[in-house]
Amino acid sequence: MDFNMKKLASDAGVFFTRAVQFTEEKFGQAEKTELDAHFENLLARADCTKNWTEKILRQTEVLLQPNPSARVEEFLYEKLDRKVPSRVTNGELLAQYMIEAANDFGPNSPYGKTLIKVGETQRRLGGAERDFIHSASINFLSPLRNFLEGDWRTISKERRILQNRRLDLDACKARLKKAKAAEAKAALWSDEVEKAEHELRMAQTEFDRQAEVTRLLLEGISSTHVNHLRCLHEFAEAQATYYAQCYQYMLDLQKQLGSSRGEMLPGTFVGNAESTSPPPVTASPTTIAAGAATGPAVPIIPVVPTVIGAPNSAPAVEALNPSDVKPPASGTRKARVLYDYEASDSTELSLLSDEMITVYSLPGMDPDWLIGERGNQKGKVPVTYLELLS
Repeated sequence: MDFNMKKLASDAGVFFTRAVQFTEEKFGQAEKTELDAHFENLLARADCTKNWTEKILRQTEVLLQPNPSARVEEFLYEKLDRKVPSRVTNGELLAQYMIEAANDFGPNSPYGKTLIKVGETQRRLGGAERDFIHSASINFLSPLRNFLEGDWRTISKERRILQNRRLDLDACKARLKKAKAAEAKAALWSDEVEKAEHELRMAQTEFDRQAEVTRLLLEGISSTHVNHLRCLHEFAEAQATYYAQCYQYMLDLQKQLGSSRGEMLPGTFVGNAESTSPPPVTASPTTIAAGAATGPAVPIIPVVPTVIGAPNSAPAVEALNPSDVKPPASGTRKARVLYDYEASDSTELSLLSDEMITVYSLPGMDPDWLIGERGNQKGKVPVTYLELLS
């Protein structure tokens, strides 16, 4: 009991001495041991790393989980060291509603069929989002969080110890200075001077040792940057994979909707991404992002107005020679060719990218095709190779 009381009294005395020294420094009444410029730069770099890592971590968490309540729940589960329950993504929930609605409206109706197709795509998008969130959490968020909760806490602890060692050192310097001033007046103070010098040497040794430990930890920030750089690459790779998947899923959905739109909207001609001569898809997600300023990198789905006529009284155009077909009095349009096209027979018209042609449709004609004219040349052309102009 006596030992504990003495220790508490000693700790209280040390704390009081440090508080006095710190206060006097703030008021300019005591000298302060300054760290060298290199050490100060290390401290500034460490603080900068900590501050920006916190901001990047928090904003990435918002990106992956925009719902603040869900983020708080995940944080609590993590602190309690319990597994976070599986959460349905917004895309998966939308898919569920669409498919259930299709069952109520009639899965074989045009609207029901489309709801099912879009719902299945939303489910795939939700699954891709789930995979991306999981990958980003493991490969990016966890290393950042481990740095803040591990390495940075150690650095902060050692910096606090160094601060205390510096305060002790400066307090010893102040005591020695007072003892020497008293010694000049009375020789009886020589013992106090020797004691103050001994305490100063001990305090200097402790300070130098702690300064070296802290310096080594601060220099380790460089390896932290290297590790976070690798994690950043993995995060970007996961994000690129996610957006590439989303892009492909939406292309597939676009093709499905294009192939069925003619059934749902009879009498209109719609670009069909599953035509007998589909254009090659060469644009990657990177190309799309790079070309955002100059226009879309994927083919535009053109919509041609309904051509008024008697669809049941005219024979199919495929049975006619295009050279014998006369253009309608109205309904012709200009079109820009998106891709080169090689005619497969004499009824078709070969196309060159970026050229301008005149197009029109006739009653009973396959909605995937139009009649194209270029000078004296005439023939069928696939709709998906064209951008129709107003």
